[in-house]
Amino acid sequence: MTAQDGLPPLRDVIATHGLQAMKALGQNFLLDLNLTGRIARAAGPLEDVTVIEVGPGPGGLTRALLAEGAKKVVAIERDRRCLDALAEIAAHYPGRLEVIEGDAMQVDMSKLATGRVRIAANLPYNIATPLLLGWLQSEPWPPFYEKMTLMFQREVAERIVATNADDAYGRLGVMCGWRSEARILFDISPKAFTPPPKVVSSVVELVPRQTPLACERAKLERVTAAAFGQRRKMLRQSLKSLGTDPLPLLAAAGIVETARAEEIDVARFVRLANALP
Repeated sequence: MTAQDGLPPLRDVIATHGLQAMKALGQNFLLDLNLTGRIARAAGPLEDVTVIEVGPGPGGLTRALLAEGAKKVVAIERDRRCLDALAEIAAHYPGRLEVIEGDAMQVDMSKLATGRVRIAANLPYNIATPLLLGWLQSEPWPPFYEKMTLMFQREVAERIVATNADDAYGRLGVMCGWRSEARILFDISPKAFTPPPKVVSSVVELVPRQTPLACERAKLERVTAAAFGQRRKMLRQSLKSLGTDPLPLLAAAGIVETARAEEIDVARFVRLANALP
C-alpha cells in the first residue's frame, strides 16, 4: 500500500535500504505517518518556512513536513545508510529538501537558512539535551529560529517544562524557562517506534522569549550548576562551590539563605547570576 504522499510506506523503505535502527546512534524510527503528520502540523503552519530537521533517518517526519507545505527542509543526518532513502524524497519534492551528511553537534545551524526558520525533529536520544541547550545558547538573541518542535523521552520533556512548583525542576528547567516558553504538546507510545524504546516519548514546543530577563548566560549556568549540584542543601551551602561568599549573593537577589535550589524560580536565579562578581 502506497502512502498518501505517493512514496512507499516507511516499513518498505527500511526493508529496501536495510535501515535497522542503530542503538549507538540513538535511533528509534517513527513509522506511523499519522503521528509524523501530527508533529509536522504542530510545527506549522509551514508556508514560507524553512525547517531544520536533525536525524531524519528514513524520512518519516521529513515527508510529513514537506507534505504540510514547508518551503524547504534542511535535514542533517550522520548515518550514511539513510542517504539513499532521503535522496528518493528529495527527488519526489524537487528543490525542497537539502540533506547534509554530518554530525548535528558540529553543524552551525544558524548558517543553514535565511528568512523564517523553525526546528523540528525526532531527536536522537543520546544528543537531544546537548542539542537543545546549544539552540537555547544561540547568540545573538532572539535566535535564528521562530520556534522548535522536538521529541524527547518523557522524563526529559518534564524537566524541560518544569517550574519550581514541579518535582522535575532543575538546571534544564531554568535554562529553558529563561529563554523560552516550553510546553508538552502530546505523548507518543513506544509501540509507534521501531525498535520500541523502553519509555514514552513527548513532543515539546519551545517558543523563544523575544526579551528574556537580562543575564549573562555563562553566569546563569554557573549558578544553576552549583545550586542543583547539591540540590538538597541550602543555597548558603551549595553556592560555596562558586568560590565566593554566598550570603551577599543571596541578599542581593532577595533570597533567604535557608532556601534550596528547587524553591527558586527563574527570575530569582537570574538575580543570583546578576549578583555574581
